[in-house]
Amino acid sequence: MRIGVDVGGTNTDAVVMDGTRVLAAHKSPTTTNVSDGIVGAISEVLSTSGVAAPDVSSVMIGTTHFTNAFVERRGLLPVGIIRIALPSSRGVMPLTDWPADIAEAIGKHHYLVKGGYQYDGRVADELDERAVADAAREVHKKGIRSVAITGLFSPVNSEMEVRAEEIVRNEAPDATITLSSRIGRIGILERENAAVMNASLADLSAEVVGSFRAALAKLSITAPFYISQNDGTLMSSEFVERYPVLTFASGPTNSMRGAAYLSGLKDALIADIGGTTTDIGMLLNGFPRESSITVDIGGVRTNFRMPDVLALGLGGGSLVVEADGRVEVGPKSMGYRLTEQALVFGGDTLSATDLAVAAGYADIGDKSRVAGLSAETIKAGIDRIHKIVADGVDRMKTSSEPMPLVLVGGGAVLVRDQVPGTLETIIPENAGVANAIGASIAQVSGETDRVFAYDASGRDDAMATAKSEARERAIEAGADPATIEILDIEEVPLAYMPGGATRIRVKVAGDLLSRPA
Repeated sequence: MRIGVDVGGTNTDAVVMDGTRVLAAHKSPTTTNVSDGIVGAISEVLSTSGVAAPDVSSVMIGTTHFTNAFVERRGLLPVGIIRIALPSSRGVMPLTDWPADIAEAIGKHHYLVKGGYQYDGRVADELDERAVADAAREVHKKGIRSVAITGLFSPVNSEMEVRAEEIVRNEAPDATITLSSRIGRIGILERENAAVMNASLADLSAEVVGSFRAALAKLSITAPFYISQNDGTLMSSEFVERYPVLTFASGPTNSMRGAAYLSGLKDALIADIGGTTTDIGMLLNGFPRESSITVDIGGVRTNFRMPDVLALGLGGGSLVVEADGRVEVGPKSMGYRLTEQALVFGGDTLSATDLAVAAGYADIGDKSRVAGLSAETIKAGIDRIHKIVADGVDRMKTSSEPMPLVLVGGGAVLVRDQVPGTLETIIPENAGVANAIGASIAQVSGETDRVFAYDASGRDDAMATAKSEARERAIEAGADPATIEILDIEEVPLAYMPGGATRIRVKVAGDLLSRPA
C-alpha cells in the first residue's frame, strides 16, 4: 500500500495505491499550514479506502513550495559563495546576472580561491586550502549559516569540493553546505547558480520536510516517506533537506508520470491543465523529456536537469473577456477563487470553467447560471481554448508525425475536441489526481555526467564506467538493483579538445527497494 500526495499552490491531492490499483483519491484546497492540508487529504483517502495507517508501506510527496519560495523571493537565506577556480573565471563574479532583488536577499558574500580541474579530471591548479579556511572564518563571523561551494569541472572530479567542505566544517561547524557537483552539470556559472539557489533554501527545506514528518506522525503513519524530484523519480526526505532545489518543476513531472501510468502510453504529448496554467510536455519512454537548454528559474540561469515543459496561461480559472468582437481566454486567472467568483458557483465573473459547463463538457456547479450565454460566445471561447492548446502542442513536437495527447489535471474538462497535430485525445480515469498518482508510482534514479578521454580509456571502458557509476548512485539512493534499467545515454564528442574528449551522460532508474516491516 502506497500513498501519493501532491501539494500544489491551489490544491493538495492524495491517492491510495494497492500495487497498480487506485483504491481512493481526494482533492482539497491547499492550506496555509502545509501539515493540515496533508493530514486532511490523507485522512480522507484512508477513510474512503478502508486502509489502516500501519498497512501503509511508503508515502511519496510532491511539492511546489521550494519553487514558489524562490520565484517569490520568500524565506531565502544569505549565502556564503566559495568558487574554486582561480586563476580562471575571475572576469565574471558570482551573482553577476541575477535579478537585483534576489541578489540583494542572498547577499554578495563571495570568495574566489585558487584551484580546479581540467575537463578530464586532471588538476589544473592545486586547492588553496588556507584561502578556503579564511573564507569560512569570515562567513562564520558574519553569521552566515549556509555556504555554496563550486569548483572548476567538479562534476568530473569532486575531490576539491569535498576537501573544501571539510575545511568549512572545521571553521563553521553549524553551516549548511551545498556542493555544486551534487546538483548541476559541467558549465561552472550555471552550476554555481544552482548551488547558491539550493543553499538559500536551507532553512525552508528543514521547515517543509519537518511539516511533512509532523503530518505523518499525526496520522500514526510510521512508513518511510520520499519526495519527488524533477526527473520523475524519488529522493529520501533526508536528501531533500540537503538538496531542495532538485524538487523544482516536480509538479508537472508527477503529472506526466501519472499520465503515462493512467493511459498506458510511454510516448505521448501530455497537457496538465490546472486552475491557472496548462503545462505541456513530451513523454519519452515513460519519463518526461529533459530540457536541452539552460533553464531560467525566477530570472536565474541554471544547468541542472529540468523537464522540458511549456507553461501556458490557460486553466479552469482563466478569465474570459469579450472585446471588439473577439473572445479571449486567459492568461489572467481567478485561481483558487474559482469556487467563489465563477458564474456556475454563484459568482459574477465568466471563466473557462463556465464555458466548459455551458458547452456540455463538464457538469460542475449550477448549470442554469450559464444558460444566458450566447451560442456565439460559447463557441468562440471553446475554439480559443482549443487553439491555445493546439499552439502549445505544435511548439513541443519535434516532428510532423501526429502523437496521442493525454489530458490530466482538474482542468482537463476544458478540452474535448480533436486537437490539430495529435493522433487522439485521451482523458483517462482519475485524470484529476494524476499528479498524486505520478508521485506514488515514482522510481529511484541515478545519473552520471562526465568527460572521458577515449584515447586513454577507449570508448567501451568509458561507457561501462559511466553506466556503473549511474547504477551505483541509483542503488545508493534506494533503488532495487534487480529492477534498474537504463533510461537515457547521451554521448557528445567535444570539438577542439585533445585526447578524444567525449562527454557521456547516463541516466538509470529502478523501483524503490522494499523495506522489511
